[in-house]
Amino acid sequence: MKIRTTEGREIELQQDKLDGLKMRLRGTLSVPGDAGHEESRTVWNAMIDRQPAVVARCRGVADVIACVQFARENDLLLCIKGGGHNIAGLATADGALMLDMSLMRGVWADTQKKVAHAQAGCLLGDVDRETQVRGLAGVLGFVSATGIAGLTLGGGFGYLTRRWGWTSDNVVGMDVVTADARLVRASSDENADLFWGLRGGGGNFGVVTGIDYALYPVGPEVVGGVVAWPASEAAKVLELYRTLAEKAPPELTLVALLRPAPPAPWLPKDWHGKPIVALLACYSGRPEDAEKHVNPIKSFGKPIGDVLVRRPYAQMQSLLDATQPKGRRYYWKSEYLPCIEPSMSKKLIEHAAGIRSPHSAIILFQIEGALNRFDEGHSPVGNRDARHVLNITSAWEKVDEDKAHIAWTREAWNDLKGFSTGGTYINFLTEDDGVERTEAALGKGLKRLREIKSKWDPKNVFRTNRNIKPG
Repeated sequence: MKIRTTEGREIELQQDKLDGLKMRLRGTLSVPGDAGHEESRTVWNAMIDRQPAVVARCRGVADVIACVQFARENDLLLCIKGGGHNIAGLATADGALMLDMSLMRGVWADTQKKVAHAQAGCLLGDVDRETQVRGLAGVLGFVSATGIAGLTLGGGFGYLTRRWGWTSDNVVGMDVVTADARLVRASSDENADLFWGLRGGGGNFGVVTGIDYALYPVGPEVVGGVVAWPASEAAKVLELYRTLAEKAPPELTLVALLRPAPPAPWLPKDWHGKPIVALLACYSGRPEDAEKHVNPIKSFGKPIGDVLVRRPYAQMQSLLDATQPKGRRYYWKSEYLPCIEPSMSKKLIEHAAGIRSPHSAIILFQIEGALNRFDEGHSPVGNRDARHVLNITSAWEKVDEDKAHIAWTREAWNDLKGFSTGGTYINFLTEDDGVERTEAALGKGLKRLREIKSKWDPKNVFRTNRNIKPG
């Protein structure tokens, strides 16, 4: 069979070698045409349509070690899939040996130590379900179908970030298969340099097979949800977002959205498809303390829909899932913001009026809080001056509409990026974002990351990522 080397050269891999790898695995190997292969090789963003030569569906760490060793012995291009949710499709590569870890979804929560160990194939919802049974939660993202590994290795932020920092700030240890096929522990006490690099430097230094997260008392109920108004109220609602964000306690996280109204049951049918502005809020403290903090949102103007209510935290974590289904075509541009300026809000409204798809949106995420209290060098994520994330998101179905939606996204981004801190979130970088955008995400940490790469992966075995080559 044809397969690619690390340098991209196509070679013939003898069947007996492939059979030998198959015998070493508890999981399965598949090639195009085999049952399950198509599901394994596809990723969330339908813009990314690559064809790995072989997919290994790993069932445990031993399978991962065997695959890395096999790739090293045969100089094969290797790609690694956890949740497959990355916008740039970093989980897959043409002609590669893919490690699909989506079957590795065990979660073990220790109530006394307040730590959860999660395997690398877990989705956010897997962790939330197991930890919420104990009234605990980790600092994860906004969409429950997101993979924990990609989220964490790129930093990660969500409803609890204002209280406890980036997702990666709340990792206490990782199990890692290195480029020479060894299983090592990475923590502040063991292989501390590798631990530092993995907490935001991306999937560049090894295959993370398990992550230990610090847990905090959250839920089982919170006050959260969405309130929506007509787009004609956007200027006032964005000003409300700005003023509330400036004085919000850490327990309250706000998200502002400008988009066409989705066909959600909580919105009147005659509003479906029409432009709206909405505020998403989550108060993760005691529900009985939430009213005074969310009432300014619920009492503002004349909403067309309001589902900002008391609800299970795990439900809150999946509230946006329907807006991000697998199989759509996605293209994003993103920046960190130091503040919300009135002149920027005006531009946001102008560009939202030009949205060309019923699924596209301009989003502001409030992240100010705990992450700003860490030193810039605490982890590779850096960007400790960020207070908000701007995400300009296009989503559509038809291939022949690609150019129009990408053009709208880039036009809005080019007009708005002047308000940026100069930094950007590495997990939101698209396939066409180059080295300079990676540098904007990682900044001053790049020199140290190159040194770590040189020590742990001098031959650049792990390269199908936001690659930081050995220094």
